Amino acid sequence: MKEGFNIIEELNIPADFQSLVDVENLVDRVCHTVGVQEDAYGNVLIAVTEAVNNAISHGSQQDKSLNVAVYVADASESFCFSVKDEGHGFDYHNLPDPTAPENILKENGRGIFLMKNLSDEVEYNEQGNQVSLYFVK
Repeated sequence: MKEGFNIIEELNIPADFQSLVDVENLVDRVCHTVGVQEDAYGNVLIAVTEAVNNAISHGSQQDKSLNVAVYVADASESFCFSVKDEGHGFDYHNLPDPTAPENILKENGRGIFLMKNLSDEVEYNEQGNQVSLYFVK
């Protein structure tokens, strides 16, 4: 997470898709607190839930004994949701293009594409097991 952002919320959930309701409630609360415009709320909700879905599914392999941490940080002009899992991470530099003809009909592989297109900036830690999604207020 970038400098100048102060953590205002933290949520730790088991790597279980049933925990997504807690994440959705967190997004609702944060968007209200930081004053997200109604037309931008959907982008935040989809991007953050996609990041958590990836952490549960890929990072934690749906192992309910592992946790996924969601941090929310605020700055003057923007805010950030950061999602970290206990997995080994992945090589985020080498991802297949979901819009390429050979991938267009695949059921998976669009989550990171969505996160990049719905947030203002996406940043990964070196290991690839934490993603930070930045949104301008």
